[in-house]
Amino acid sequence: MDRELDRTDRSILRVLQSQGRIPNNELADLVGLSPSACLRRVRALEDAGVIERYVALLNPARIGKGFTAYARVWLTSQDVETVDHFTAQVRDLPEIVECHLMAGESDFLLRIVAADLDAYRQFQIDHLTRIKGVQNVKTEIPMQRIKLTSELPL
Repeated sequence: MDRELDRTDRSILRVLQSQGRIPNNELADLVGLSPSACLRRVRALEDAGVIERYVALLNPARIGKGFTAYARVWLTSQDVETVDHFTAQVRDLPEIVECHLMAGESDFLLRIVAADLDAYRQFQIDHLTRIKGVQNVKTEIPMQRIKLTSELPL
């Protein structure tokens, strides 16, 4: 974006992060703009890539994916070919909902969803450890979710 976000942009973004389906006229009322001015602002934020997309947040347990595991992955090598192969494979596995290239001890940190511990273990055996270049996988299992949000501070 070529310009800094002003107070109105930030207000729009705060509302949209928590109420993505809010009608434009209601959004305009909440942020103190006319509907046409508000729509122009939202479109400008979309065009600038500040708003990447709109999604529906699903309840994982209600769709049979209530188990979350974090897997730290070590590769046999950090060369471009090995890393590119691993990331390409990860992109094709829908159970992996986050993948981060890490600085530090492990090479990657993954967040994986499954029905339960047995389903995760089967996923690890059938998919994760079979990716060429994977040397080691250590799994961390959260005991309780304290906070989960998609809203960024503005």
